[in-house]
Amino acid sequence: MNKNDHARSGYRAAATPIRTQRDTEYQVFAQVTHRLKAIDEADRSNFPLIAQAVFDNQRLWGILAEDLMEDGNALPVELRAQIISLAEFVRRHSLAVLGGRASVSALIDINTAIMKGLRGDVEVAA
Repeated sequence: MNKNDHARSGYRAAATPIRTQRDTEYQVFAQVTHRLKAIDEADRSNFPLIAQAVFDNQRLWGILAEDLMEDGNALPVELRAQIISLAEFVRRHSLAVLGGRASVSALIDINTAIMKGLRGDVEVAA
């Protein structure tokens, strides 16, 4: 490798995007939501596929709720309480989905709203 190649590889490394915690959270929500959308559009009789996607979504929300309950969490207490309340709704609704009494569309909508917030695409009501 000559000097120019070495310099180029150094710039390439510096040009690698740096992922923030927010970016990582967005990516995880996007992956889980994509799987929920896939089962929403697929044959609803494939229970193992539905159960795995709903379980993964529930696990994500459980981890999020645990993090929000930590003393070191930097979010305002009121916002933390609201998101924890959403996590409880997700838990209850997930059970309804698994019991065949509800669709995954509400879970998709909630995840999409969270993703918009993580991107900063929050609309203010007039």
